[in-house]
Amino acid sequence: MARKLYRSLEDRRIAGICGGLAEYFDIDPTIVRLIAVILAFTGGGILIYLVAWLIIPYPPVTHQNNHVS
Repeated sequence: MARKLYRSLEDRRIAGICGGLAEYFDIDPTIVRLIAVILAFTGGGILIYLVAWLIIPYPPVTHQNNHVS
């Protein structure tokens, strides 16, 4: 089955975007967050984050993860 990109429910600081990307690529979320901060200061990163916030969905609700906040 193909993997899908979702916002993280467990590893989130603002919207779960960086945590979701880290889960998808199987890397440390701190690395993704550092890249996001660097992009935010060099231009375009904030816009990319906001667009990702709008288009990346939460994972489907199941009995294991039914605590969407």
